[in-house]
Amino acid sequence: MGDTTAGATSDGTAGARDRDGEGRARNARPRDGLGRPLPYDADGVARQPEGVVRPPEETVVEAQALLDDGKPFHAHEVFEDAWKSGPDEERGLWRGLAQLAVGLTHAARGNITGGARLLRRGAGGVEEWASRSGRERPYGMDLTGVAAWARELADDVERGGGSIDARARAPRLRGTP
Repeated sequence: MGDTTAGATSDGTAGARDRDGEGRARNARPRDGLGRPLPYDADGVARQPEGVVRPPEETVVEAQALLDDGKPFHAHEVFEDAWKSGPDEERGLWRGLAQLAVGLTHAARGNITGGARLLRRGAGGVEEWASRSGRERPYGMDLTGVAAWARELADDVERGGGSIDARARAPRLRGTP
């Protein structure tokens, strides 16, 4: 992510936005496992580095480990790296998976409407990609099963009306363990 400067001045008052070494706005606040900002002095969860180019298989393995650990926000960042750095013909796949991870994040945070909407959007995205590409199991992923998981979770979130446990409800990207 690069070096950041804190968003508070030496007297503790709010200062300029956090910026990286190249002057781009970056939030340097620590985050919890669901990506929510914490106070600057709090212990947070290690953030995923941005802009990492990984082989697709590594992307799937790393994202699954983060999902299994109840960190869908961080998994979304791994998918986002693949979306931005991968071949153009796979962008829809990785974007859809990133949307699923963000949907799970919102559902775990208790955002019922946003969570359900993003879960369904991501499901549609991966199904559309699979249909257009003719690839139902890219990199060993079960896109049909992932889309069904997302729609079922969206329905559950809307029925239940509260936050869910991201670790307990994590998808299995490659099907059953």
